[in-house]
Amino acid sequence: QVQLVESGGGLVQAGGSLRLSCLASGSIFSNLNMGWYRQAPGRQRELVGRVNRFSSTIYLEAVKGRFAISRDNAKNETYLQMTSLKPEDTAVYYCNAVDQKRNAFWGQGTQVTVSS
Repeated sequence: QVQLVESGGGLVQAGGSLRLSCLASGSIFSNLNMGWYRQAPGRQRELVGRVNRFSSTIYLEAVKGRFAISRDNAKNETYLQMTSLKPEDTAVYYCNAVDQKRNAFWGQGTQVTVSS
């Protein structure tokens, strides 16, 4: 069982930056594929970015060039660096882990609010 704890959300003005962190426990972190999702009110949860266990990344088109996902296997953490934030980035951001058996695990979510 993988436990995920996010941190780093908050309120920021448009154009600002935030870095989200996700600490994982309960499994060998280097074997996990990690991702960040977000869900805005009234909308479906969507994939923001993913970094697999080989450190290959993919991104939602709307965040390319503004967001960067990374991982530190020594610290069991993954990060989402968000820059040039827009009001439409406002959402609850969730950390996700998928193990080699394709079991998916979720964090509790952290609120990001971007004011205009």
